[in-house]
Amino acid sequence: MSRVLVIGESWFTYTVHQKGFDAFHTAEYTEGGGVFLDALRSRGHEVTYVPSHEIPTRVPASVEGFGAYDVVVISDVGANSFQLPPETFNRSLPAPDRTELVRAFVERGGAVLMIGGYLTFSGIDARARWGRSPLAAALPVVMADRDDRVELPAGAVPEVVGEHAVVRGLERSWPALLGLNEVAVRHDAAVLAECAGHPLLVVGEYGAGRSAAFTSDVAPHWAPPPFLAWQGYAELWDRLVRWLADG
Repeated sequence: MSRVLVIGESWFTYTVHQKGFDAFHTAEYTEGGGVFLDALRSRGHEVTYVPSHEIPTRVPASVEGFGAYDVVVISDVGANSFQLPPETFNRSLPAPDRTELVRAFVERGGAVLMIGGYLTFSGIDARARWGRSPLAAALPVVMADRDDRVELPAGAVPEVVGEHAVVRGLERSWPALLGLNEVAVRHDAAVLAECAGHPLLVVGEYGAGRSAAFTSDVAPHWAPPPFLAWQGYAELWDRLVRWLADG
């Protein structure tokens, strides 16, 4: 069993309803990682989930605080949420850079997994900004300094291309995905799966720890229902988390 801290995969949606002369607004809050969280918990992992808006209050503010976990998972939330807590953005007070804390955590023997989406890696309009954060050094991929989305609306089938304990024995082809983030692979990292000719699953080491990048989504919209229902879904994430935690 591994202790896993999952951060992100939540959002607020504000909608304008225009009906002729009149308009009104509605708001909705969504957490999109339920299937992923359930998959990890079903395999015995101890999972702590922190939604995006709770990062300033619930993500550790020291490297020692991360010692309560074996693996940190960051999914579809940008670096700004880790670097601009309210005391810094609103009151100009210094605060810990949580992207640096995660990097140091990995260097000391921890592990990090970054999962793709519109606000991970570089993201839409390059707003995610992870390539400009200290954590970039610990990841097994190099991020583009631009919008890095690869939209695959017709779907593309992932293929296992590497030999590694994480993918050994899994199906060689997985259910189709609808998009991913474009990255380059570091020279000392290993590509385990590709999608549409792009790296999909990459693993590596940093300092005394391990890191991984899954460049597509764990939930809609890039991960459609057949991918979430795939019989290998829980097995893949269980194996990846166990490998990361064993570093």
